[in-house]
Amino acid sequence: MDGLRKLSAKNDNIIAPATAPGIGAIAVLRISGADAITLCSTVFESIKGKKKLVDAASHTAHFGNIKDGDRILDEVLVTVFKAPHSYTSENTVEISCHGSTYIQQEIIKLFLAKGVRIAEPGEFTLRAFYNGKLDLSQAEAVADLIHSTSESEHQLAIQQIRGGFSNEIKKLREEIIRFASLIELELDFSEEDVEFADRKDFIALITKTKAAIQHLIDSFSAGNVIKNGVPVAIVGKPNVGKSTLLNALLNEERAIVSSIAGTTRDTIEDEINMNGIKFRFIDTAGIRETSDEIESIGIEKTFEKIALASIVLYLLDPSTPEEELASLRKSFSEKSNSDRRSLIFVFNKSDLATPSVSESDDVIFISAKDKTGIDKVKTKILSLVNLGKVKVGDIIVSNSRHYDALSRAHISLDTVLKNLHSKIPTDLIAIDIRTAMHELGTITGEVSTDDLLESIFRNFCIGK
Repeated sequence: MDGLRKLSAKNDNIIAPATAPGIGAIAVLRISGADAITLCSTVFESIKGKKKLVDAASHTAHFGNIKDGDRILDEVLVTVFKAPHSYTSENTVEISCHGSTYIQQEIIKLFLAKGVRIAEPGEFTLRAFYNGKLDLSQAEAVADLIHSTSESEHQLAIQQIRGGFSNEIKKLREEIIRFASLIELELDFSEEDVEFADRKDFIALITKTKAAIQHLIDSFSAGNVIKNGVPVAIVGKPNVGKSTLLNALLNEERAIVSSIAGTTRDTIEDEINMNGIKFRFIDTAGIRETSDEIESIGIEKTFEKIALASIVLYLLDPSTPEEELASLRKSFSEKSNSDRRSLIFVFNKSDLATPSVSESDDVIFISAKDKTGIDKVKTKILSLVNLGKVKVGDIIVSNSRHYDALSRAHISLDTVLKNLHSKIPTDLIAIDIRTAMHELGTITGEVSTDDLLESIFRNFCIGK
């Protein structure tokens, strides 16, 4: 984007498809700007009645034709939203036309000829932000809602759009501002050595605020699971049934199954939704010594995926002895962060032979081919998902940018608290309290830069 503030000039009119590319029954074209309704009125002819769009009430729909001179481009339904009662807080028109890409292009060309500009990605939401309809965290939640693929992800995005998270951040920032105002007042009277509040009150306030921020930081592990899903790596020796297990979990033939060892030479990933939580299953290349260069690359990727996974399903042949199982447990414990990653040993092909070990908390018997024991694997995986102490309705942090800002604010408040206990001069305390205020302000957009806004909105789809 070439300067987001310039793109969002008050008198600039923008247009973009609000529906996905491709052919469908209908498509929606969105126009926003001071002249959006007036411009649309010049090309729209109502089929019923002669009322002009400029005279129509806000939030009303009108059936008619879009015309280029005497040429009818399409029969459409035009919905009018008058400022400030629209998504962008500007005059807005949404044209529902037939889904032909040709029709969409012709209507867009008609408006371009009248001086309307193609919108940049996320520019409608950017205008909503500039015009005070949304704060920055709510705007980011709009993108999360569009990309949500599970119930929990959808609910989290809805909660954040409604302002639950924003209100909490604003409340915390107001507490810090109240503290900062007293500190700044003391600085103004530093020569008189005046204290405007008891230091014990300051300590109590910062301790309370720091604890509230820590609670939000702690919720990120759950929020990250909800937003990005749980990565589950399926690993083991060649030909042990990893691809068959992936297909059984997904209930479709996603991976090639062959009796030839080394068939899977790259990782295969797919997602399923279980109990409202998204899981990303990764079928990896079999782990073995090999002179095949391509297979070796696949095995290297296997170890990379193990490092990134939250859960590892380690497939074993039923003849695997207890000693090898114990060795694998030990090796995994030594090389992995057990607090972050869980390991399940899955003995496959139990329909062909009885495993030499017993089922236990981390050992499951299955037959991926017959799909027996698959429900046990799913139940175990669900039990390992760590949502911490987060309860339904809690405010949850799912955005890594917000997490980073909260972490920096927490560090600054921790320094403030230590300085208060140490009776450090007020001017030094003020530096860290301003930093905490700044970090919380970046979350909601009360403090922002063009670079920050560009990095956020360029990832939006055009038309939103």
